[in-house]
Amino acid sequence: MEQTTEMPTPALPDLPVIELVQPMPGFPDRRRFALVMLDDAGTLCALRSLEDPDLRFLVVTPGSFFPGYSPEIDDAAAAELGLTVAEDALVLLVLTAGATLDETTANLLAPVVVNIATRRAAQIILDDSSLPVSAPLVA
Repeated sequence: MEQTTEMPTPALPDLPVIELVQPMPGFPDRRRFALVMLDDAGTLCALRSLEDPDLRFLVVTPGSFFPGYSPEIDDAAAAELGLTVAEDALVLLVLTAGATLDETTANLLAPVVVNIATRRAAQIILDDSSLPVSAPLVA
């Protein structure tokens, strides 16, 4: 049986450049991103492409909206990111922005996991069919 690694939610680090080991779906040539805080608390951030200034993904750490969220990635994904300790993992949820906060959703099935020590990252599809791809931010 494959071992899994549970990902904690560390404080938001300063990550000026993140290198995706696998590109985001639909963006095969975009692998370098910056994590940019969009509010003072660091709740809302953007993964902004360094290769295409018009490309960005809105992301949040799960703690503010989904405090019980604790994804587990398999050993292959952890190895690809160079993760040897769970404390080096930063989990980000990709948002689909709605017209209002009530209409904004987060993808819980495929978080972006960043190794804060190496700045390597990937969007990882979790092996948990109970997790939605469009979870409302506001219940």
